[in-house]
Amino acid sequence: MDAVLATVQITLVGLIIGLVIGLFFAFLKVSNIKILSIIADIYIYIIRGTPLIVQIFILYFGLVEIVDLGRLWAGGIALGVHNGAYVAEIFRGSIQSIDKGQTEAARSLGMPSWLAMRRVVLPQAFRRALPPLGNQLIIALKDSSLVAFIGFQDLFNRAQRLTSSTGLAMENYIIVGIYYLVLVLILTFLVNRLEHRLSKSERGAIS
Repeated sequence: MDAVLATVQITLVGLIIGLVIGLFFAFLKVSNIKILSIIADIYIYIIRGTPLIVQIFILYFGLVEIVDLGRLWAGGIALGVHNGAYVAEIFRGSIQSIDKGQTEAARSLGMPSWLAMRRVVLPQAFRRALPPLGNQLIIALKDSSLVAFIGFQDLFNRAQRLTSSTGLAMENYIIVGIYYLVLVLILTFLVNRLEHRLSKSERGAIS
């Protein structure tokens, strides 16, 4: 169970960091300032165009040279930087899907741009982004197994250690696969419940 908790912990750390980074770069993407949009494009292109395991090694060993954060935070930051590129595109699409007339109506009521974004656009964008964000959470959970290669003691790392001591490779990896499957099923259930609750509250607000 300690390996399960470690897996959930580093997944959440990576996803929370990824949400912050993703929202930041989504704002850059939808910005009217060309240079900011280009910076976001470069970040997204590099992260999506290189393997996650390479990013983990570069960021982990690079961070260790600067400050010893420990494997949890170093691995979590690496996962967060990776997730951020995908979350940025999710938020960018959700923000741009909101009718511009709503922003114009908010501006006509005297709201500045940042307030219209916070009160009008973002609440709707978050609701629309929830299904792909749920998928990204599941992907982040499975991708977290790669931090085992920097020594973080998650489920996959535990399976590797048990395999080296017992020699039962097939049995250990099947068991760890079942653990990941159960975690994915739990996350899927929670995301579906949240989607249902949000859609229900939205229908109630409309009625």
